[in-house]
Amino acid sequence: MRLANIANRLTLVTPKNEAVDLPQVTGGVFGPSIQDCYERWDELLELARPFETMPGKPLADIPFKDFGNPAPRPRQVFAIGLNYAAHAAEVSLAVPQDLTVFTKFSSSLAGPYGTVTLPPGTVDWEVELVAVIGRGGASIPAERAWSYVAGITIGQDLSERTMQSAGPAPQYSLAKSFPGFGPAGPLLVTPDEFEDPDSIELGCAINGEVVQKGNTSDMVFPVPEIIARLSKVTQLFPGDVIFTGTPPGVGVGRVPQRFLAPGDELVTYMRGVGEMRHRMQASS
Repeated sequence: MRLANIANRLTLVTPKNEAVDLPQVTGGVFGPSIQDCYERWDELLELARPFETMPGKPLADIPFKDFGNPAPRPRQVFAIGLNYAAHAAEVSLAVPQDLTVFTKFSSSLAGPYGTVTLPPGTVDWEVELVAVIGRGGASIPAERAWSYVAGITIGQDLSERTMQSAGPAPQYSLAKSFPGFGPAGPLLVTPDEFEDPDSIELGCAINGEVVQKGNTSDMVFPVPEIIARLSKVTQLFPGDVIFTGTPPGVGVGRVPQRFLAPGDELVTYMRGVGEMRHRMQASS
């Protein structure tokens, strides 16, 4: 199943790439908020399946600006650092033996299309698989963890590297939480839609130049292991968001280093999910 947040309404995307307004076709059984659906995830799966054959509005006819983040108001946002060995190597850090966890404050979350205002400093890109929790819990075993995931989407963990490295300790969370620094979308895709949810191609390009291309099969800690380890410490709730780490190719790891500039177009993709497009703009 594929869902989207279109014009702030919970939307089913059919196999024919048509949008069906679920609150409308269910007679209000589900409200318009996509975030609320995660609290009733099993009910949604059962109710929505029959509508996948219903005709709807072609996605191609929907303006980009109408697409929103598929998990816009999570209770918790987790982000995993150094989760690809090649990325750890490019930034001269050791591959971690356990999860490296920080957060992106929820005010940084944004939709899959639009502009990003660049703050002073050095802003870097990081394409990431984003997992959204559908069934909450604690001490979730890795072998069952995919069944707790509502769906997968694509995200960018945009990072202001100057602030991140300033001071006696890294400021990961703050430097990654400027407005617009957590875009995700355009679709949320359930794990069963993928031939192998642990092996998905993802990448991004700047002004048409590919800067990252990777596969989630190269994760140090795959999604089920991330969920198992997080849930041993803290309870996961429906609608929680997990940024799972970035493959190599970020700007800070290049020689010479490269960062986003006003006017740059950042295009981010994941096979089976779609692509995001963001134009960088200078702060006023």
